[in-house]
Amino acid sequence: MGIDVTAERVVPLPPERVAGYAMNWRHDAEWTQGIRTAELTREADGGGFGVGAEVTRTAYFLGRRIDYVLRVAAHEPPRLLDMVSVAGPMPMHVTYAFEPHPRGTLARIRVRGGEGGFYRLAAPLLARQVRGSLVKDLRDLEARLVEQV
Repeated sequence: MGIDVTAERVVPLPPERVAGYAMNWRHDAEWTQGIRTAELTREADGGGFGVGAEVTRTAYFLGRRIDYVLRVAAHEPPRLLDMVSVAGPMPMHVTYAFEPHPRGTLARIRVRGGEGGFYRLAAPLLARQVRGSLVKDLRDLEARLVEQV
């Protein structure tokens, strides 16, 4: 069994605003833990960012540099962005979801992956670390957006 971690937070702004910022790869390094750079390395079939596009991220996790590529599997603004890794040290699936909430937007991030070998053994530690990072990501996402208001 690999990891399957979800974190959520209510952000006091409309879904279009929250998703518009969070689903834009240009902002990845501003609010996502450990990411130093993000670059659109393959455009969607119709051009720009959408299904089939690939974003290459350089991150630091547990003190190690990690370069990985995420391919967009679903892009339904302002509701959903679903990405799967196509290159990197660990197979993963990252889903961002945004739903209207009485106090703004319920923002949710889910990370699944690390199915075999070392990752199966390290799953409890990795899950704890990933959950902590996701909680901080959502906190930082809210802080960034609220300071722009």
